[in-house]
Amino acid sequence: MQENICSIPINDVFLPKDGCPMCRMRDMLEARKAEYITGSAMMEPSVRVQTNAQGFCFRHFEMMVRLGKRLSNALILESHLQQISEEFVPKTAPKKPDKKKMAALETMLNDCFICRDLKQNMENMVRIVHAMWQTEPEFRQLYSRQKFICLEHFYLLMNTDVKGLGKNYQQFYEATSQLTGGYLEKLRVDVHRFCTMFDYRNGGSNEWGGSLDSIERSIEFLTGGKIPIDAVEIFEDEETAQ
Repeated sequence: MQENICSIPINDVFLPKDGCPMCRMRDMLEARKAEYITGSAMMEPSVRVQTNAQGFCFRHFEMMVRLGKRLSNALILESHLQQISEEFVPKTAPKKPDKKKMAALETMLNDCFICRDLKQNMENMVRIVHAMWQTEPEFRQLYSRQKFICLEHFYLLMNTDVKGLGKNYQQFYEATSQLTGGYLEKLRVDVHRFCTMFDYRNGGSNEWGGSLDSIERSIEFLTGGKIPIDAVEIFEDEETAQ
C-alpha cells in the first residue's frame, strides 16, 4: 500500500480492525486538538480570540482538563469568562434583555472550538478515504475487513462529497453497508437474546452467547461512544440485587 503524508493517518486507524475505524480517527484528532489548545496554542492571540468567542462543549472541556495542565485550562477559562461577562451577562444589566445578545449567546452555547475543527478535519479525512478506496486495492481489502462502521460514520462516509467517488460509489456503498448493516443485524440478534434470557421459559439457561455486553456495544454503534463497563459484572450485580 503506497503511503504519503495524507494516507499514513488513515492506515494507522484502519490497521487495528477493532471497532469503528472512523471513531478511532475522531478520537485521535480530538485528543490532538485538546492537547494543542492547552499546550502550544494557549498563548496564540488568534486562537484565543476564537476560543473566547466559541467556547467548548462539555465533552471537550473534560478532555482538555484530563489532557492539559490546570493552569492552561484556567487561563483559557479566565479570558472566556471575561468575554461572556462583557458581552452577555454584565454585573449591571439593563431592564430588558437585548434580543440580539440573547441570540448570540444561544449561538455560543451551541458552539465548540474543537467540535467545529473536528467536523472539518473528519470531512477531509473522509475525502482521503474515498480517494484511497478508488486508487489502492490493498486499502479496499483493509477497509472491508473492519469489524464495523458505526451509524454516525456510515452517514458521514456516504454523505460527504460522494461525487468524488465517481463510478466507484456503488461499490463503496455496498462495502460500507455490509460493515454497518451486518453488525447492526448481529446487535439485533444479541440484544434480543439478552432480553429472552430473562423469560421464565429460559430459566436456568447459561447460553448467553455474545449477548452479555450487547447493551454497551449497541450504544457504541448508535453514538460512537464507549461505556467502559464489563457487561458480565453488571449482570452479576443485578442478579445479586435480586
